[in-house]
Amino acid sequence: MSTAASRPTRPVPRASVLEIEAYVPGKSHAGPGVKVHKLSANENPLGPSPKAIAAFQSATALELYPDGSSTKLREAIAATYGLDPARIVCGTGSDELLMLTAAAFAGPGDEVLYSQHGFLVYRIAALAAGAAPVVAPEKDYRSDVDALLAAVTEKTRVVFLANPNNPTGTYIPFDEVKRLQRGLPPHVLLALDAAYAEYVRRNDYEAGIELVATCPNVVMLRTFSKIHGLAALRVGWLYGPAEVVDAVNRIRGAFNVSAPGLAAAVAAIEDTGHVDAAIAHNETWLPWLSQELTALGLTVTPSVTNFLLVHFPDVPGRTAKEADAYLSQRGLILRRVDSYGLPGALRVTIGTQEANRLLVEVLKAFMAGRETGDGA
Repeated sequence: MSTAASRPTRPVPRASVLEIEAYVPGKSHAGPGVKVHKLSANENPLGPSPKAIAAFQSATALELYPDGSSTKLREAIAATYGLDPARIVCGTGSDELLMLTAAAFAGPGDEVLYSQHGFLVYRIAALAAGAAPVVAPEKDYRSDVDALLAAVTEKTRVVFLANPNNPTGTYIPFDEVKRLQRGLPPHVLLALDAAYAEYVRRNDYEAGIELVATCPNVVMLRTFSKIHGLAALRVGWLYGPAEVVDAVNRIRGAFNVSAPGLAAAVAAIEDTGHVDAAIAHNETWLPWLSQELTALGLTVTPSVTNFLLVHFPDVPGRTAKEADAYLSQRGLILRRVDSYGLPGALRVTIGTQEANRLLVEVLKAFMAGRETGDGA
């Protein structure tokens, strides 16, 4: 029995919580007196649908609790994708749903598995649940199904797969995702994080709806923060088997999505024209920016998303760290990815035409060792 002298003198968090390095978002500040082009958070350069803005502005009954079941939004999502609304859970962004998935299916003594350069929230979700995070190596900045399967143990309870992946922008074909599912023990939950699915224009890609519909151990997570431009409102959704949905609903907050968020999200998903415009913008500028940066002597990981992972030479005066400082002073805010194990790279969001062209101009000067004009 412990004595009074040996007891803690204040509340002590679980050891796994103290292992968490808090998530640090992409920065949004720049040098003084310059126009800021924020290219650090993969936000939609077109902004949200005007219909979503109008719906948000009309949600003025702020004294009333929102619909705790997100009924209208679940029905709108179901109508868009041909799903059963009873198998959809809405959350405060997909981040909350990632955390709830880990909390519902993993705990002390368990393991949560993900790939080497996977989204940082996977580690946080595992440790917050009391489970051990396990990392599988990647090949060419892509998730490796063989490596993931080799890392599965008797303790594995959840496998997170970002497809496409952030911050690399890469994906694995649907056949590989199915091979991963077939190789997992039936009690291991495969969570497909498809936050960037709408941007992918590849015939061999599928976000996960088919697998969820046919497999009892697969869920798919999506977000309104990217293609729909509602990052400030924090709205996401999960589609899964009835048993998984039941478990997540038991531990989620009763009113976890705000009424303005629900209203804006319904309008956003129904405005297919705005989604098409965002896709078209990305289809124009993603290959253009990739080609222009490659022409400057930089290495660009092929991407199917609305961002690029750009690798800088390990040469004094040309490193990613120095490029980041140079760009920031000129109003261009990119994402350092040291925390993902990629200190030699920067992640850049596909921005507006102005931002994309300015980025190439400023990086051209940086690579040549030149200064740019005022405000550049």
